[in-house]
Amino acid sequence: MPRPQNHEFQEWWNKLKDHSSADDDDRPTSTTTHFISVPPDPFPVAASSPSDKLRSRSSRQTAHLVRLKLQSVTSFSRSLAHSLFAVLRTAFHRILLLNSSTEGSRPSPSRLYRAIKFFLFLVITLLAFEIVAYYKGWHFSPPRIGSQEVLGFVEWLYAAWVELRARYLAPLLQRLTNLCILLFLVQSVDRVILVLGCLWIKIKGIKPKLVVDDASGGEEGFPMVLVQIPMCNEKEVYQQSIAAVCILDWPKERMLVQVLDDSDDTDCQLLIKSDVQKWQQRGVQIVYRHRLIRTGYKAGNLKSAMNDVKDYEYVAIFDADFQPEPDFLKRTVPYFKGNDDLALVQARWAFVNKDENLLTRLQNINLSFHFEVEQQVNGIFINFFGFNGTAGVWRIKALEECGGWLERTTVEDMDIAVRAHLCGWKFIYLNDVKCLCELPESYEAYKKQQHRWHSGPMQLFRMCFMDVLRSKLSLAKKANLIFLFFLLRKLILPFYSFTLFCIILPLTMFMPEAQLPAWVVCYVPGIMSILNILPSPRSFPFIVPYLLFENTMSVTKFNAMISGLFRLGSSYEWVVTKKLGRSSETDHFAFGEKESDPLERTSTLQRSMSDSGIIELTKMESAKRTGKVKRNRLYRKELALAFILLTAAVRSLLSAQGIHFYFLLFQGISFLVVGLDLIGEQVS
Repeated sequence: MPRPQNHEFQEWWNKLKDHSSADDDDRPTSTTTHFISVPPDPFPVAASSPSDKLRSRSSRQTAHLVRLKLQSVTSFSRSLAHSLFAVLRTAFHRILLLNSSTEGSRPSPSRLYRAIKFFLFLVITLLAFEIVAYYKGWHFSPPRIGSQEVLGFVEWLYAAWVELRARYLAPLLQRLTNLCILLFLVQSVDRVILVLGCLWIKIKGIKPKLVVDDASGGEEGFPMVLVQIPMCNEKEVYQQSIAAVCILDWPKERMLVQVLDDSDDTDCQLLIKSDVQKWQQRGVQIVYRHRLIRTGYKAGNLKSAMNDVKDYEYVAIFDADFQPEPDFLKRTVPYFKGNDDLALVQARWAFVNKDENLLTRLQNINLSFHFEVEQQVNGIFINFFGFNGTAGVWRIKALEECGGWLERTTVEDMDIAVRAHLCGWKFIYLNDVKCLCELPESYEAYKKQQHRWHSGPMQLFRMCFMDVLRSKLSLAKKANLIFLFFLLRKLILPFYSFTLFCIILPLTMFMPEAQLPAWVVCYVPGIMSILNILPSPRSFPFIVPYLLFENTMSVTKFNAMISGLFRLGSSYEWVVTKKLGRSSETDHFAFGEKESDPLERTSTLQRSMSDSGIIELTKMESAKRTGKVKRNRLYRKELALAFILLTAAVRSLLSAQGIHFYFLLFQGISFLVVGLDLIGEQVS
């Protein structure tokens, strides 16, 4: 571009000075401003408009916001990577320690574990075939046997597999799938009916009727009550449970406390006996009882204790980790007045450690539904439910009439409840009377507890099936007892949960001719999980872990159900659930403050707690003698199923299955976390 001439530049400069002087005349004269004359640029740039300035400022703010977002994402990714690395490192260490920590003590593989290992080998082999087929293009147009083109051995083998699964295997799998879907829907309908029944109870305010007798007073209004505390090697909680029972608000001359100690540890026996003697010195009618021959587990312990007492009308039972409120007997025993056909008053459990870790949170969801919905609905509309084994008061006459405690199963509480129901007795459940207890915090303890809770009902069902049919109950009550109480909730539920989500779903990935609808995999289980979590609304953030964990526990429940139904070796295994003593000692002081003489009671409890140092010293010396170090375990069935589900997830990814892939992926991770014992109490 040509440069402007000098006369043109001079003419333009004069005009600009005239314009500037005119502007200066209009300015205020109060201040003097000195300017340095600078010749203008011969190629001036247009001045920025206000909109341009706002746009520039907005772009800077946006860039700053993006930088902040990137920093937060980077920080989160770093934290997530660190957590993942810590989990992988823990898993690696536990796998390395598997042989050294379990050498000589590893049990022989069960039949179910051998079947799962064979299934794992099968799905890995099928995945190898499918990967080859995917890269060869057979996945979209599979080869056929008998076609004109020459087939290689691998191609012929894959074509034979496709024909075998299409003609024979897939139809059988689809029939089994349809059966499990039907059972799943029936169980879901039962769950919906229970929730609707609980909602009706809440809306109408229905509660068990209490007959108030104003005429009764003095000792005549307080019947003779026997309180039993069965325990076995439970050093951590015995002191708390004994203290809670001994301060029950009931006339001491009308109450007898029996501490039924089945411990085989002499140190534990001495500690419990010493604590009982302290309460005896304070005027409490409490006796220590220890059996020389420990047969029948808890049922044998309770049966043996009933032979030593007479003239008592009711018996209250509390396990060693339960701490009833001082007014427990006053809120339960009065329901027996005017109800001569009432055998049992059951209270609700409350948990002192429900927020301790993820495992206890998930247990709280399950048990809250059991007590809030199942127990309450069955108690109101049927007058029958399974006795929970503790936190309940029995009429001794009803126990004697139905045969007393029997040692034939590992669920003596359910056994006595069923036999009492067959004899025509009724039950009452009190949802507003709660008894503090402790949840198992380690997966090992929870797994053993669930095995006993699911194998025992099948033992009992096999024994009492004919008794139910021959009983004088109505046809509706017989159907409820056989179909709903035993089959649907104790047999069908673990059967379809394990079969549908751990066996059928992975197989349908390798046999696409058999289909499992998405609503069965995701939508209906999601709705059922929401219904299960309604009694504990604070647990809603854990709804996805709850759904995955329940499917993970299906292998334990299925194994227990099969062993109990067919009387396999592990069906009669009895292991006391491990307690950690989470119930705080301050609860005892709170109990004492509610007593009629709070100062005396508080001082008594303080003297009792002053010996805790000696007890802790005894525990330490005992631990030194044993020299055992507790470690987390590896669970082989859960790990094998984790690899099965993850293998099926890879197969699902090849065929773009969508929601099936995500379910298999997260369910496989859930099995992996449980199999590596990364849930619950971490001890090493």
